[in-house]
Amino acid sequence: MHTQDSSWGELLRGKNATRSLALSGGIALYATNTYIATTILPSVVAEIGGLELYAWSTTLYVVASILGSALTSKLLQHTGPRRAYAVATLVFMVGVLICALAPSMPVMLAGRFIQGLGGGVLLALCYSMIQLVFEERLWPRAMALVSGMWGVATLVGPAVGGVFAEMDAWRLAFGAMVPVSLAYMVLTSRALPPRDTTEAATARLPVPQLVLLAGAVLAVCAGSVSSLPGWNLLGIATCAVLVWLLIRKESKATVRLLPRDALKFSTPLCALYATTCLLVIGMSSEIFMPYFLQHLHGQSPLIAGYMAALMAAGWTVSEILSSGWTGRGPHRAIIAGPLFIVAGLIMLAITTPIASQGEWTLLAPICLGLFLVGFGIGLGWPHLLTRILQVASEQDKDTAASSITTLQLFAMAMGAALAGVISNMAGINDVASNTGVANAARWLFALFTLAPVLALVMALRATRKKAIDGAHLDLGIAQPAPITTAVSNNGKHRP
Repeated sequence: MHTQDSSWGELLRGKNATRSLALSGGIALYATNTYIATTILPSVVAEIGGLELYAWSTTLYVVASILGSALTSKLLQHTGPRRAYAVATLVFMVGVLICALAPSMPVMLAGRFIQGLGGGVLLALCYSMIQLVFEERLWPRAMALVSGMWGVATLVGPAVGGVFAEMDAWRLAFGAMVPVSLAYMVLTSRALPPRDTTEAATARLPVPQLVLLAGAVLAVCAGSVSSLPGWNLLGIATCAVLVWLLIRKESKATVRLLPRDALKFSTPLCALYATTCLLVIGMSSEIFMPYFLQHLHGQSPLIAGYMAALMAAGWTVSEILSSGWTGRGPHRAIIAGPLFIVAGLIMLAITTPIASQGEWTLLAPICLGLFLVGFGIGLGWPHLLTRILQVASEQDKDTAASSITTLQLFAMAMGAALAGVISNMAGINDVASNTGVANAARWLFALFTLAPVLALVMALRATRKKAIDGAHLDLGIAQPAPITTAVSNNGKHRP
């Protein structure tokens, strides 16, 4: 496999360097805050109470992020990149301040919602701007750089949060994000192009679809936090009904949440979206990995957290390795990715339930399994996202870019909720012994192998020659980046 007529050096020098920093910085800001908040939340509850609302801190954050990502296209067309980033960062910063000063858990939840709203816009903007400021031949590398920030945040976030938690200074953990956010606003104001004032904003909001999407996430999350199987199944059933209604509404709507043909099973765009969502669901089993490592293998919270971070490390490594592939390289990467995930999850299903005292003969296969899952996701990830932008029609470019984040967050919420349902039903709450925990680990990883298997089927559809030819995809030859309505030609990077 060979690389495209581009290099990392080209992406990371000159004007491209500041733009790369601006786009990757948005992901880093959002992701780092996510992991910091997760780490310090026990300290938050210890001081202000609200243990019964613990799970909703994450749920509302994710729901708000989904809503924010869906609003991005409209905001970008109305304000242009500079102001859109400024607004998103300002909203995020307001949420951070509310969390830092929160006297009670309800106020904390309000702050987390506002955080998620601004953060969701930042996430979607970072993906949207790739196709606006870089040449098309640089898109896979830019996708890899931006997505790789999740891996960096996985390493940095828990460490920073852990330090503040041990200092009993969780409010300062939120407060520290304020100067970082201000610095980021300055960076984006200088690095990104202004709005094209000659073009009118035409985007409207798909309000009914957003309501149904948020309702689906809330339903499945509410069901997953219960220890009663009946409530678990009710949450999933309610979510399924709302998703069905969402699909029906979206297929007939004139104002859309997704690009045209995204829900038509026969189209490559549908296959690409399905592959992306299934890959994200496949890795969602990692949320219980620190718990398994602590209770079955005697690891400290810090060590368990960093062992679980091997999944993010694998994602980052494979993205860097594959991002420059061309020819048949992207095709093979997209197909091979799910196979690595299946291998990793099978290894985890076999080794994780075997209790140990921390012997590395048993921990090493677990670490390898985690790395393989992340490696499989990252292998084809930049090419999947690039092809979504390539397949979408010219008028749907902005919608396609923002929808990547919307569906990614939805898949994350669904995956986490399903992991909670499976673990609860398998006996993870049996505190009398580790038998229930071991059983939960076995069933969780075994059942989650279905996601990458289905992803493989969809990946084969998305990359078959007929679909590729029909979508007029560029698999190796650089093409000019499309002209957009949101950014002027002067502000756009052209070949």
